[in-house]
Amino acid sequence: MRETEHLAVSIRQLMETFFMRSMRDWTRYVKATGLSLPQFGLLMRLHHGGLCEVHDVGEHFDITSAAASQLVERLVQAGLVERTEDPEDRRARQVTLSVKGRSLVESSIIERYRWVEELVAGLSQKQKAAVQNALPAFRAALTPPEKRNTT
Repeated sequence: MRETEHLAVSIRQLMETFFMRSMRDWTRYVKATGLSLPQFGLLMRLHHGGLCEVHDVGEHFDITSAAASQLVERLVQAGLVERTEDPEDRRARQVTLSVKGRSLVESSIIERYRWVEELVAGLSQKQKAAVQNALPAFRAALTPPEKRNTT
C-alpha cells in the first residue's frame, strides 16, 4: 500500500505542476492580447463548443444577460466574434468565432503548451523512453470506462 500512496502523491504533484505551468503561460498570453480572462474564456468556449446564443453566455459564466451582452459586444467590436440573428428565433442572437478569433485561440493553444516541448527537449533519451512507455497506461486510466476500447 505504501508504494501506491507514494505513486498517488507523485502523480498529484505532477498534475499540480503541469496545471500551474500551463495556466501561468496561458494567463500571460491572454494578458498580452489585452483581453480579460472572461473575454478569452468566451473565445475558448466558442472554439470548443461552437456557436451559442448570447443568453447561453450568461448562463455559462453565471453573469446577467446585460453583462453577457456587454462581453459579447466588446468581442464583436474587436472583430473576434460575430453575432448573428438566430434563423429560427429572430429575437435570439447567436455568437460564433470570427476568422480572427479562431486564429487567436489557436495561437493561444500553441503558446499554452510550448513549454512542453522545452520540457521534453531537456530529458535524456532514457528519460524520454521511460515517460513514453508510461503514458499509455496513464491515458487509459484517465479514460472513462464507457469510452474504453474493450477489444
